[in-house]
Amino acid sequence: MERGRPRTEGHRAGADAVRRVVETAPGLGISMLTLYAFSSDNWSRPAAEVDALMAMFHLYLKRETRACVEKGMRISVIGRRDRLSDALRKAIESSELATREGRELHLRIAIDYSSRDSILVAASKLSNQGVFSRQAFANLLAENAPAPDVDLLIRTGGEHRLSDFLLWECAYAELFFAERKWPDFGREDLENIICEFNRRERRFGTLPENGVSMPQLSKVV
Repeated sequence: MERGRPRTEGHRAGADAVRRVVETAPGLGISMLTLYAFSSDNWSRPAAEVDALMAMFHLYLKRETRACVEKGMRISVIGRRDRLSDALRKAIESSELATREGRELHLRIAIDYSSRDSILVAASKLSNQGVFSRQAFANLLAENAPAPDVDLLIRTGGEHRLSDFLLWECAYAELFFAERKWPDFGREDLENIICEFNRRERRFGTLPENGVSMPQLSKVV
């Protein structure tokens, strides 16, 4: 509880923040946006809170799918699905199917997601194949959470950690840690971060051509 209000009210305000960011992202050159909605470790939270979050995910998918279709946005959900309810799994499948042709923005929602678990699964498959390379591993990792390398990672709420999120994909991501909490995060916050991102020099371990390395932005988490 914060500001004298239940945690569930904060989660609802967080859903409003999702809408603001999703509507802002395409105009800033973002083609893929991944939101960490529920980590695998979050199952340890109080049952009432978990139930409320799952019900909110279900409602969000049902309510926003039509709008995403109209705006040309594609929805994908990454993470485990075997621990989700049948109703939520069906809602996810329906939303993914309905929005599969979206090209304006690829919105990925991580539910029951753990980067460490995804890496373990991929490593096990790689061992069985006997082909060891970065690309082979990345291909296997993509079977569980398809994603190219991340350009920009934003962590809100004053936290300064990755919390088991897209660890492999964020190897060369630019990191931004915002003090503002997610429920209050909005258009101006995202615009300011993108402006700062555009001022950064990205080298990826090499020397920039002509002394300048221009940032390229398309994938944000």
